[in-house]
Parts: sequence; structure tokens; C-alpha cells
Amino acid sequence: MRQLTVIWVFFLFGMSFIGIGQEIAVLKYGGGGDWYSNPTALPNLIQFCNTNIDTRIASKPQTVEPDGPELFQYPFLHMTGHGNVFFTNEEAENLRAYLISGGFLHIDDNYGMEPYLRRELKKVFPDRTLDELGSDHPIFSQKYAFPNGLPKIHEHDGKRPQAFGISHEGRLVLLFTFESDLGDGWEDPEVHNDPEEVRTKALQMGANIVQYAFTQ
Repeated sequence: MRQLTVIWVFFLFGMSFIGIGQEIAVLKYGGGGDWYSNPTALPNLIQFCNTNIDTRIASKPQTVEPDGPELFQYPFLHMTGHGNVFFTNEEAENLRAYLISGGFLHIDDNYGMEPYLRRELKKVFPDRTLDELGSDHPIFSQKYAFPNGLPKIHEHDGKRPQAFGISHEGRLVLLFTFESDLGDGWEDPEVHNDPEEVRTKALQMGANIVQYAFTQ
């Protein structure tokens, strides 16, 4: 019965992305991780995108949960946090239906969520793996050029920044940014006291992600 429900959601909402405007929502997930972290990040990114890449995104992002039909109202979802992530089987099925029907999910590791996320993504795409994107991927050459790939915003463990993705039928549907912490760079300047050059790189990379998701 659950499978029929997911199929019906896919049929009812999947093709509706065609007429949906440019909107972003925050994904509220279970498991105890702070999905609500970086509260000023998305509003600042939205303002930057509306000013620099001609988007018309509502200034206040909405919050959606993985198992609801509201998911399908938003062509772009953002997910972040520091700790545990957990999807029920129903949430994983709904997320999969959302992604293969035209949606896009950007997951930005705010530090510490990576091992939990990899475990839970196996529920969403049991037959796929997170593959690292090369610096020649189109997401790095949208409005702004990043010839070396994902920029480093915060040090964390001192590892190199990596962008991982999952594709469906040739379309990148999920982007996981790791050891970069773009969201911290999007926040108000006084939150992390990042140099303006670093914040600008974070916002430009964020704009590339938004532009890619809206135009691919």
C-alpha cells in the first residue's frame, strides 16, 4: 500500500515542477541533528542570488519534512547540520520520488554529519553511491568560475573540500558539500568573522548551485 502511495505522489506532483517558481526550502530531518543551524545563511544566499543571477526567490525559505507532499512544491531543498541524521523508510521513499521527479537537494555538512548521512542515503538510493565531482563539472562553471572545484570556507579537520553527487538519468539530483562549510560562509559577517573574500567565494559557489539546479 505504501508503494502505491509513493507512486501516486510521484504521478500527482512529479511533473508539477514545470510550473513551479524559483523557491528554496529547508529540509527538517530526524535523528537529533541541528537541521535548523545557520539561520541567516539561506536568506543571505537568496538575496545574493536575486541580485546577481536574476532569480526571484522568496526572501524567507520555508521548512519541509521528508515525508510530506509539500516537498514537491519546491524545486530546491537545502539540508545542513552537525550531527545525526535519520530517515524513516517512508521518508526515504518520498525523498527518492522527489529527486527522480525533478527535485534537487543540496546537503552542506556543517561538520560532523557525514557518516550519518552516508548511512541514510543508502535508504534513499540503495543502488547508488556518492561520487566525487571533478572540477570540470558544470556546477563549477555557472555564473562564477571555480576552476579548482569547491572552495574551502572553514578548516574543520584541515581536509580538502569535496563535492559529492548522486545522479539520475544523467541529471545531478543530490549534491553533498563536505569539508567546505559553505553555509557558514553565507551567514551574517559577524557570526563567524570570515574575511569578505571568503564570504564572497561561498556566496558565489552557492549561487552556482542554485543556478545549476534551476536551469539543468
